[in-house]
Amino acid sequence: MQNAFRFLLGVALVAPLFADREIGTVNVLGDTSVIPVTVSSSSPELQNLALKAFEAHGRYRLVASGGAYAFTFTPAGSNQVTVSISKGLGITPVATETVTGTSLRNALLRAADVAVTKTSGLRGFFAGRLAFVGERSGMSEIYTSDLFFGDMLKWTAEGKQIVSPRWSPDGAKIIFTSYRTSFPDIYVLELRNRRISLFASFKGTNSGGRFSPDGGRVAMVLSGEGNPEVYVGNAEGRQIHRLTNNQSVEASPTWSPDGSRVIVVSDQAGGPQLYMMSAGGGGMSRINTQVSGYCAEPDWSLADPSKIVFTAKVGHGYQTAVYDLKTGAPAKIISHAPTDAIEPMWLADGRHVICTFRAAHTSSIYLLDTESGKATRLSPLALGNAASASYLAP
Repeated sequence: MQNAFRFLLGVALVAPLFADREIGTVNVLGDTSVIPVTVSSSSPELQNLALKAFEAHGRYRLVASGGAYAFTFTPAGSNQVTVSISKGLGITPVATETVTGTSLRNALLRAADVAVTKTSGLRGFFAGRLAFVGERSGMSEIYTSDLFFGDMLKWTAEGKQIVSPRWSPDGAKIIFTSYRTSFPDIYVLELRNRRISLFASFKGTNSGGRFSPDGGRVAMVLSGEGNPEVYVGNAEGRQIHRLTNNQSVEASPTWSPDGSRVIVVSDQAGGPQLYMMSAGGGGMSRINTQVSGYCAEPDWSLADPSKIVFTAKVGHGYQTAVYDLKTGAPAKIISHAPTDAIEPMWLADGRHVICTFRAAHTSSIYLLDTESGKATRLSPLALGNAASASYLAP
């Protein structure tokens, strides 16, 4: 039972095999499709944030001059930024748009997303929000922030281990697992009033809570009937019904974009692998990633329903991998971290993910480009350990 319990909570509890080390930006493969751009602003604060954003984006390369596009960001009020896009040396105007945000910082990130969409066709992800587990106070607590760790807020003061905070689709709630009692239970945090309510507390372990894309259901893993199985209930934690019924251990359910299916992790083949099934229950079919004997922590892309990102055991550690459901080709290891690269989650464009780079005593949140392998640290050193990030699209 101890081994099953450790597996149930995911690969994040497996002892890392890497020594602590500081990692900055990891550039792996040159991308011939990158777009060289110049970025400028009359505000040093806005310029620094815009430079940080485009430096992290795998589709772009910052240049001092002579880029394919020039982006200029101008403050237009306390919470508005005007983005001007021009071609070549800034001679040919392409577009100008004034964007409103919740703050000047948020408006800049939204304006940068406009520049991304107009010059690459990709959906912008800069203005999204993170929910994550931070240890700034010495204990694991839930924090939220923007993608670049601005506007950061601490939401809990539990003093207990917290696992896997996950947004509701409307951004009003965060569902998470906490060790308030001897065993993990599932809780919901309502951000409007900071109210924390018990969502699932059955005999045994309760973990892996995840809202469906429409916010009306929650998939979770419960072991109250003896074996860790996948269950689905409504958004209030009622009308719970069982999806799986076998002798194996299930974990980490993730929803398809249309909410009709779920992918879960199961060890029925002898080691953890990915399986797909109907969200209404029934048989499970294995996803043959052909990449590792240990596949866990899947996340299904809302932007591209054919893509799944997950954690795979590689050698003596763990890396992030992507599998294409449409082609069925062997999954591709996309991270090349000298540490573990775990807990991946898609961003809004279907190209980038966030994940945790974890060494023996440290963990940090990184932005990872699945096409080039470029990895950029997002969580600041001053924050200390940060992990288990969940992303809410703008």
